[in-house]
Amino acid sequence: MILTVRDLVKTYPGVRAVDGISFEITEATCFGLLGPNGAGKTTTVEMIEGVTAPTSGEVLFRGRPRDRSFREKIGIQFQKTALPDYLKVRDVLQLFSALYRKSLPTEEVVRLCSLEELMGRAATKISGGQLQRLLVALALINDPEILFLDEPTTGLDPQARHGFWDLVRTIRGRGKTVVLTTHNMEEAAELCDEIAILDRGKVIARGEPKQLLRQQFEGSIVELPADDFRPPEEFPWPWYESNGSIEIQTADVNATLDRLLRDGVPLQHLQVKSRTLEDLFLELTGRQLRS
Repeated sequence: MILTVRDLVKTYPGVRAVDGISFEITEATCFGLLGPNGAGKTTTVEMIEGVTAPTSGEVLFRGRPRDRSFREKIGIQFQKTALPDYLKVRDVLQLFSALYRKSLPTEEVVRLCSLEELMGRAATKISGGQLQRLLVALALINDPEILFLDEPTTGLDPQARHGFWDLVRTIRGRGKTVVLTTHNMEEAAELCDEIAILDRGKVIARGEPKQLLRQQFEGSIVELPADDFRPPEEFPWPWYESNGSIEIQTADVNATLDRLLRDGVPLQHLQVKSRTLEDLFLELTGRQLRS
């Protein structure tokens, strides 16, 4: 394991932000930390990075306690990063490269993050998607073994988001380990080999996304308009109504469709849906809004 987290705790006056979290991260994988606002994701990642000191617990790098060289072996993309005014993208890359004893050639990072057309532009005047690629380039400039991405696609349009996902896949292809915190369930499903769902400072579920879905849910969802469905007294599958639609949970879609046809239910607007990480997330953490 490249990282081992054991019984990590972080307390503030009157608040236990992280409450005994433990997990392991395999090398050359993407590990996702998911959770609602205030779940403890960012605090956990900052303790792993060494930005914040834990109240108790430990973080091991390749089975040993972290030493001063650990920060040379990681790259961090924070949720928000303020770049120096008036510097061009080229200047920012050169500035950050000079901060490390070992760094990748600037040309290699530029090519990896598709920054060729931005080198002469002011770093504070580029678009959101371009800025995210630049911030990843800065996190990669020291050729880290582990890359930390904290909510990297928040606020990006779909095109920029998918482009960023392709960049993460390319980085993974270079043998890097990626630790990702995100609210985007589609993003986690697309990128993560393993996830841990946090709530109120604790890990409440952990594993491969598909494995967790199989453990939590059985079968599929058959959805149709509520106006089309008049359930008989003895209907063999659980169902519920939500926002004008009926959702039927079934492990045998064919049998369910046959029964609906026999009952005269019109099927032209019917959809069959698999459970998603968003369903799992809401099932485990609830639907109540968090501030």
